[in-house]
Amino acid sequence: MAEQEKLRIDKYLWAIRLFKTRTLATEACKAGRVKMNGQNIKASVVVKPGDVYQVSRGIEKKVIEVVELLYTRVESKIAVTKYKDITPLEETHAYKSMFHSPVLTRDRGAGRPTKRDRREIDDLTDNLFDEEKKDQ
Repeated sequence: MAEQEKLRIDKYLWAIRLFKTRTLATEACKAGRVKMNGQNIKASVVVKPGDVYQVSRGIEKKVIEVVELLYTRVESKIAVTKYKDITPLEETHAYKSMFHSPVLTRDRGAGRPTKRDRREIDDLTDNLFDEEKKDQ
C-alpha cells in the first residue's frame, strides 16, 4: 500500500482527464505549463490533497485544487469530483469569449474588398465590439 500513497502530477492530471495522454501531461510539465505557487514543477512531483496547481493547455488556463487522489483514469463524472476548479472568473470568460467571436474571412479568389465591402465589414466589426462592451 506504500506505493499507492505516492502519486505523480503527470499521472494525476491524466487521471482527472485534463490531458488526453500521460505523455502529454509529462510534456506539459517539462514545458513549464504546470506550476505550483508560480514555480514550474517536474512531472515527478508528488501530489497531495490540498495542493493548488496552475495548468495551461493552449489558450486555456485552469487553477485546480486537489481534493482527492486518483490513481487510475476513470469516467469524467467521477474524475470531476476529485479536484476543485478554482479558476478566476475573468480567465474563464476570456477563454470562452474567444470561441464566440466570429472569424471574418473572405472566399478564396474573391479579390480585394471594394469600398462598399470595406464599409460593410467595418460596420459589422464596430457593432460586434459595441455588443461586447454592453455585456461587460
